[in-house]
Amino acid sequence: MVSSLPHPTTSAGRDGLAALLARPAKAVVALDFDGTLAEIVPDPEQARAHPGAVPALSALAPHVASVAVVTGRPAGVAVRHGGFAGAPGLEHLVVLGHYGAERWDAVSGTVTATAVPPGVAAVRAELPGFLDGAGAWPGAWIEEKGRAVAVHTRRAADPQGAFEALKGPLAELAARHGLVLEPGRMVLELRPPGMDKGMALAEHVRATGAESVLYAGDDLGDLPAFAAVEKLRSNGVPGLLVCSGSTEVPELAERADLSVAGPSAVVDLLARLAEAVRTR
Repeated sequence: MVSSLPHPTTSAGRDGLAALLARPAKAVVALDFDGTLAEIVPDPEQARAHPGAVPALSALAPHVASVAVVTGRPAGVAVRHGGFAGAPGLEHLVVLGHYGAERWDAVSGTVTATAVPPGVAAVRAELPGFLDGAGAWPGAWIEEKGRAVAVHTRRAADPQGAFEALKGPLAELAARHGLVLEPGRMVLELRPPGMDKGMALAEHVRATGAESVLYAGDDLGDLPAFAAVEKLRSNGVPGLLVCSGSTEVPELAERADLSVAGPSAVVDLLARLAEAVRTR
């Protein structure tokens, strides 16, 4: 193991890292976007990948089976905000957007997608009046995500209070229209059921024939991907789980093999991995 790499705290994580380093050409490196490659910001439209993310990924990608960004954002938005299109070294990057319902690959430069369930349009129409009726939480606002709709509470006077107060009613609204509620870091997303980051990741690992996997995330929506890696490990595919450090989501840190201090540290880890696999 390269000494400059951080050391996972679990034996499963150490096995996952060792497998990745031993046969990088058979490894998948998968990462969330917001909070992992990009800092969390009050306005999601202003989020951009860390300046070092593309250079680090470009250095690593030619040496591994696949680099994939797995995100709840629309795939095209993640590509634009990440600066991934046309980046040298990322010719085979894949972005799995909307929890895998959309796929962008650098080879074609196009997005393929499944149909949007009608419940999304119904919730989109009803949600503004619903929040007006909630009344007591000014500052909560709606983000349009194409295949999903999200309510952010980070700008409210009491972000956590608004989050907790709206969680139950929004879950009922989602269920009424055949959707599910996905809580996150001061955000409540209403989206179609039947797809999550774990399913998207597991399918991508299967499709690539990978023999090891690294997944890095920062939020509750990444827990299914963590679970997918844990299941892969039980089936003989080593994996490394990385938490992009957040005091807001202790559930993820508790499951991780390695915790790092946010996107800048994730980028540093990717750069160190790239150096390690290049010099082996």
